[in-house]
Amino acid sequence: MNGLNAIMKLFMPKDRIFFELFEKVAVNVGQMSKQLKEVVAEPDFDKRGALIKVIEDMEHTNDEYTHNIFTELERNFITPFDREDIHALATSLDDIADYIYASAKKINFYRVNPNETGMHKFADLIDQGCQQIQYAVTELRNMKNMRRITDALVKINSIENQADDVFDMSIEHLFATEPDAKEVIKKREIYQVMEIATDKCEDASNVIESILIKYA
Repeated sequence: MNGLNAIMKLFMPKDRIFFELFEKVAVNVGQMSKQLKEVVAEPDFDKRGALIKVIEDMEHTNDEYTHNIFTELERNFITPFDREDIHALATSLDDIADYIYASAKKINFYRVNPNETGMHKFADLIDQGCQQIQYAVTELRNMKNMRRITDALVKINSIENQADDVFDMSIEHLFATEPDAKEVIKKREIYQVMEIATDKCEDASNVIESILIKYA
């Protein structure tokens, strides 16, 4: 029995590394979404640029975490759940980070004033989605608080539905009120990227739901 315990101790730290990395990614993505809210609230181009640089740095950090997950996946044959699910969750979380950064970057790249109701609503929905992702990912370590996970997944689905409505209303308002065709094209692209960020939250939610069905 002591020999078995010794073997388990050897394996458990390697097993836990995935949870630690996923939690770091989830926290980082949550911080990125809060920073995006600051970006759309900042009227000054240069100050906004400094905030976007912080998001860029966070995105690079996220890439490192994701790379570490893939490295651990290649290195370890004992994993907390299916390798395909680990890969899918890591990829979907990384996609959220990518689209948050893309949303922020395009605002200054196109020199767009983000002081619009639609962009503020989108930034808020992205932040809400990322906070729910963080709740769900944190609970994966032991899966004891299933209600909190399922509540988070339901909220993410609702947030994505709200984002679809915000996108439609924002585009309708844009075409009705913006006389400059170039501005319409630029703002529409930013709205599209922000809407995709909420889609990516739902993609991550779907992976977590798949894990729950298999292992809870």
